[in-house]
Amino acid sequence: MESSLANPAIPVRAINKEDATGRTIATSHRLDPLLPIAWWHLTSLDAPTVAVVWTLAFAWAVGITLPAWVPASLALAAWSVYIADRLLDARSAFLTNQLHRLRLRHHFHWRHRRIFIPLALVSACAAVFLVFCFMPVAALERNSVLGAAALAYFSGVHSPRRFRPLLSRLLAKEALVAILFTAACVLPTLSRAFVPVPAHSAALWPLSAMAFFFTLLAWINCHAIECWESGDSAPHLGISGHALLLAFTGLILGAMLFAIHSPRTAGVVCAGEASALLLAMLDHQRERLSPLALRAAADLVLLTPLALLLQ
Repeated sequence: MESSLANPAIPVRAINKEDATGRTIATSHRLDPLLPIAWWHLTSLDAPTVAVVWTLAFAWAVGITLPAWVPASLALAAWSVYIADRLLDARSAFLTNQLHRLRLRHHFHWRHRRIFIPLALVSACAAVFLVFCFMPVAALERNSVLGAAALAYFSGVHSPRRFRPLLSRLLAKEALVAILFTAACVLPTLSRAFVPVPAHSAALWPLSAMAFFFTLLAWINCHAIECWESGDSAPHLGISGHALLLAFTGLILGAMLFAIHSPRTAGVVCAGEASALLLAMLDHQRERLSPLALRAAADLVLLTPLALLLQ
């Protein structure tokens, strides 16, 4: 078993040339990502990067400065979780002989699991150390709820199939990921906005509006990836339609926030609007991109708030 797991039956090259149903598709005309972007995705650094960028964007929008340990602990925790998720997905697929479920990132993680497992453990321990050393007790109690919710989701996704129906009936996987991801990004700023400072308290409504918008954006991102990788067509409006509708919503919400003298929050929403438009463009051009390029680009387009943070 060990040798078959270390050398998967479906080589990486074959994955690039087949869709989720195993049908051969032409790839000679498809564009591959630049090497740094490919490594950024394959090593699971994409999700921590997106989490840190949006966490800092939420804080920047309402004029709150986060201590350095906050984005550092978030990045470490997100990286360890995503490594574990991809390794568990790969292990499950190999044990059940469902190799069609695996993508390049799963094969990459499983092939280098002897490196990724220690890194994930060290990363998780470092995140816990930062949290318990620097997080105030009151904030630790609030964040423990989020940690419990994330643990329940993670356990439900990777539990045996007979225990999954309840999870799937409550919310789709993409929606759960979007909600938990947004909560992790907004909670550091939200907890500080509750401090009895007038400037911070006035930021609660704009912060809530940004969080709601980012939840929808994260959901469309996850839903698009699921549809692209499974080969299923999205119902009703489709990926492009949902993304364009969200961009239009962002335009209205940004105008409202600007009207109430909250230009920074309006700017963050507009950055999210740009991400939605880029997702619609990716969906329209998906046949011209390799699976690796499409998957990496789906997270790359979520980094639009960097334009605001680097000013």
